[in-house]
Amino acid sequence: MSGCGCEDPSNASLTRTRAQRRVLWGVLAINLGIFAGEFGTGLWADSTALQADSLDSLGDTLVYGVSLVVLGRSLRARAGAALFKGGLQLVFGLGVLAEVAHKLLVGAQPLPVYMLIAATAALVANLTCLALLTRFRSDDINMRSVWLCSRNDVIGNVSVILTAGVVMASGWAWVDWALGALLAIVFLRTAVQVLQVAWPQYRDGVEPPRTCAS
Repeated sequence: MSGCGCEDPSNASLTRTRAQRRVLWGVLAINLGIFAGEFGTGLWADSTALQADSLDSLGDTLVYGVSLVVLGRSLRARAGAALFKGGLQLVFGLGVLAEVAHKLLVGAQPLPVYMLIAATAALVANLTCLALLTRFRSDDINMRSVWLCSRNDVIGNVSVILTAGVVMASGWAWVDWALGALLAIVFLRTAVQVLQVAWPQYRDGVEPPRTCAS
């Protein structure tokens, strides 16, 4: 492989794994803080959208923990971690849809000011996470699924901020419920994307070959 321009594969892989591990520990801590802040505020403000967003952060915290466990392990182990992540997104999506159905039956008026404050703080934190993870998103299915989760967090935060503004201006509680349903759909879509890619890799233990330039 002389003249290829690639460094020793074993050294490059070890260096990359160490970098991934440092980033995953950082984003895990950030997401745990986001979950605590958003979930507590969501309960206080009676906001389905904010609670749904907080559950996404809790899921990401678990996802990052699993990702740390499988770093540097076999493709099957990493694909298995991705299957776990996809399944978690599926459960959260169905859970949020159930919460939306409950709110439609009993009714509840969210407090938009608290929604706005919590979601804005979470957005800043999640943008930091996304920036840290972006350079690793093409490494493997494990890191790709982590990056997708972080991207969904940013989408969710922006959506909650916009919803808080609409509820504040109009007093329409149904907007909060509608966003909760939309976030649930995002969870379900991500679950399908991750599971579709992860299952063949877990089943076959094979990923597409990568060249030196990749």
